[in-house]
Amino acid sequence: MKIAISTDTNSGITQEEAKSAGIYLLPMPVLIEEQMYLEGIQIHSGQLYEAMEQHQAISTSQPSPGQVMELWDSILQDGFDEIVYIPMSSGLSGSCQNAALFAADYDGKVQVVDNHRISVTQRESVYSALKLAQTGMNAKQIKDYLEARAYDASIYISVDSMEYLKKGGRITPAVAAFATVLNLKPVLTIQGDKLDTFAKARGMKQAEEKMLEALKADRTTRFADVPDDQLQVETAGTLADEEMAEKWRQRVQQEFPNIPVSYVQLPCSIASHVGINAIGSGIIKKSVV
Repeated sequence: MKIAISTDTNSGITQEEAKSAGIYLLPMPVLIEEQMYLEGIQIHSGQLYEAMEQHQAISTSQPSPGQVMELWDSILQDGFDEIVYIPMSSGLSGSCQNAALFAADYDGKVQVVDNHRISVTQRESVYSALKLAQTGMNAKQIKDYLEARAYDASIYISVDSMEYLKKGGRITPAVAAFATVLNLKPVLTIQGDKLDTFAKARGMKQAEEKMLEALKADRTTRFADVPDDQLQVETAGTLADEEMAEKWRQRVQQEFPNIPVSYVQLPCSIASHVGINAIGSGIIKKSVV
């Protein structure tokens, strides 16, 4: 059977990368001053950061049912027998549940994976799905395989400004003002369904240290028995300054010398909530080695 792998831009996968790897990519909508733009097509990270610097109103939205099913229909028309669709976590958006409802009209040809991931962890699932399809698994088998390994990952993010967390309703104006006065930087975590507060730090330097401590703790506890070559450690952020991004990558690489560490821009779906100059990191047990 010919199995197609599809995802959305919440994974951080670009249009160019998707085309090269044979991944079908759904662009997510981003709203700036109530004008909608499709990520990776009509708007890119740099343009989003410029809008944030101007303190414009920014939010995210779900793709319409028509966009989702139009993508699936085009894939099946390309000659594929089944589709594995890997959207962002159901705990962070309703788009996953909606996709599962739409898939009911496709007689099992579309399998929607809800393995509670986003950004670098979602990206790992997509590339694992490609490998699993090459082994001969069908779409349902790939879905079950990935969902069974859903929680083998952690993401940590620290924000430089409270502005967009406040605008998104994730913190109150009073909390934002208090944190700004004291230079408090929240360290947030995504481990499965929700974006939760992991720690508070005085300044970004201390926030970096707390994220590093969290990564190392995961390595020595949750992933203690996992060999280095079966782990991924990633850095990410909304840093417009490439030198700052490279310094953050190198800082994490120093702590994990046996695991190659890369840096990626956070997708617009996350950037819209954490604002500019946020930094993140993740540790993932590979689903497929």
